[in-house]
Amino acid sequence: MARILITSGPTRQYLDPVRYLTNASSGRMGAALAEAALALGHEVIVISGPVEVSYPAAAEVVPVISTEEMLAACRQAFENCDGLIGAAAPCDYRPVHVETNKIAKTGEPLLLHLIETDDIVATLGAEKGYRWVVGFALETEDHRLRALAKLERKHCDLIVSNGVEAMDALNNQVEILNPAGTILKQVSGSKLEVAHEIMAVIAERLIPCR
Repeated sequence: MARILITSGPTRQYLDPVRYLTNASSGRMGAALAEAALALGHEVIVISGPVEVSYPAAAEVVPVISTEEMLAACRQAFENCDGLIGAAAPCDYRPVHVETNKIAKTGEPLLLHLIETDDIVATLGAEKGYRWVVGFALETEDHRLRALAKLERKHCDLIVSNGVEAMDALNNQVEILNPAGTILKQVSGSKLEVAHEIMAVIAERLIPCR
């Protein structure tokens, strides 16, 4: 059996003490993957941004807020894991400067200076060594092409492609792709049903029999 690291949910990048950038990720896919992995007998550690969903009691859960915190927690946990499933939707941008006090309204446009955050899956993929990495690609257009580009750039062994309709939804529709661009499986249904199918492909292709 394997020890699997799963990232889940959104992250928050604060602009001031009360406002932040984020997205609509609910953590439901990450929770479903954790449940499906545990059902196969694997150990699971979940690094999760702020969510309202509950994770399985048998999973080790590490809560984080920002993308930087998620990356730091993942790098530490990944050292003792066999593989990563990057199901989180970390915030891709952060402000250059976080205001100490609440930004006051002035009646004028507010200009935000943002820079990219580090890519968690790409960072861990570049450092994976003997371990495996499964990424997620959520796109609004050219789903398959963009997913394959992400697979290569992030050093993934497989990538799961889905659309923006998956955000904060109960159901999902995905394609699982390998580095050759082959569609290994197309799955639709509840996120738990989809998670079981994803884990079946991972178990078959990436987790050695022991």
